[in-house]
Amino acid sequence: MDLTYALFAVLGFLSAALFVEGAYLAWNANRGPEASRMERRLRAVAQSGGGAAQTNEPTLLRDDAAQLSGIWKHFPHAAQVTTLMQQAGLTWKPSDFFGFSALCALLPAVALALASAPVWVALCSGGAAMFLPLWLVLHARKKRLGAIERTLPDALDLMARAMLAGHAFPGALRMVADEMPAPVCDEFRIVFQEVNYGVDIATALGNLTRRVPTDDIRYFVISVLIQRETGGNLGELLETIGNLIRARLRLQGTVRVLSAEGRLSAGILVVLPFVLAGVLQLINPSFLSVLWQDDAGAYVIGAAGAAMVIGVVWIRRIVRVHV
Repeated sequence: MDLTYALFAVLGFLSAALFVEGAYLAWNANRGPEASRMERRLRAVAQSGGGAAQTNEPTLLRDDAAQLSGIWKHFPHAAQVTTLMQQAGLTWKPSDFFGFSALCALLPAVALALASAPVWVALCSGGAAMFLPLWLVLHARKKRLGAIERTLPDALDLMARAMLAGHAFPGALRMVADEMPAPVCDEFRIVFQEVNYGVDIATALGNLTRRVPTDDIRYFVISVLIQRETGGNLGELLETIGNLIRARLRLQGTVRVLSAEGRLSAGILVVLPFVLAGVLQLINPSFLSVLWQDDAGAYVIGAAGAAMVIGVVWIRRIVRVHV
C-alpha cells in the first residue's frame, strides 16, 4: 500500500511537472520573446509594404486613413488613434480602443447605479473610467519612446562607426536594425526597408519622425538631411549627436533624482484624501454619507475635486523640469 501511494505521488508529481513544462512551452511558442519579436517584424513589414500595392503614393507606409475601414473612416480622431497605437507599439484597432473605452465607462456606471448611488456619481465615475484605455495607451507610448531615447545614442554610435568604416547610410541603418535591441531596431528596420524598396531618404526619415515624435529623433533627421544638402562627414556628425543626447539624458537623470522628493510628496498628497475617505467609510459609513445625502455635499465634493485638480497641475509644473 505504501509503495502504491509513493508510486502514485511520483506519477502525480511528474504529471504536474510535465503539464507546467508543456504550458510554458506553449506560451513561449505563442507569446514568448521570440514570438513577440517575430510578430513585431511581420507587423513592421506589413505596415511598410502594404500600402504600396493599394495606393499610388510613393511611400511604403500606409496613411492612417487607409488603415481605417467601415464606419471608422468617418469617426472623429480615428486616424489620430491609429497613429497613437503605432507610436505606443500596440496592435489595437480603433474599434478595439473605442469599444474598450465604452466598456470601461459602462461597467462602473452600471455597478454604481445598481448599488443605488446617486446618478451624478455614476455618471462621473463612468466618465472618468472612460479615459482608462487612453491612459494605458499614453503610458505605453511614453515607455516605448523613452526606451528609444535611451538606446538612440548607442544606435547613432553604431551608425557612426559603420560609416567611418566605409559603409553607406542604408548599410548603417541595417546594422542598427540587426544589432540593436527593440524597439529602436524596429523603427530603423522600417526606415531601411523603405529606403531599400525605393523610397527617398527624406521621406523615410520623415515617416520616422511621425512614428517617433521625439526631439532627439528630429535632431538626427534634420542633421542627416542638412548633411545631404551641404556635405561633410556624417559619421563624425552622428557621433557628436550621440554624445550630446547621452549628456542630455545624464543631466535629465540628475534632475529626476533631485526632484524625486517633490514628486513623491505630490503622489502622497493626491492619494491621501482618497485613502482617508476609504478608511473613514469602512470605520464609520454614516460619517461621509452626508456628502451625498445633503444637497450641499455635491458642491463640497465638486469644490474639493476642482481644488485637487488645480493642485495636481500646479505641483506637476513645479516638479517637471524640461532638459
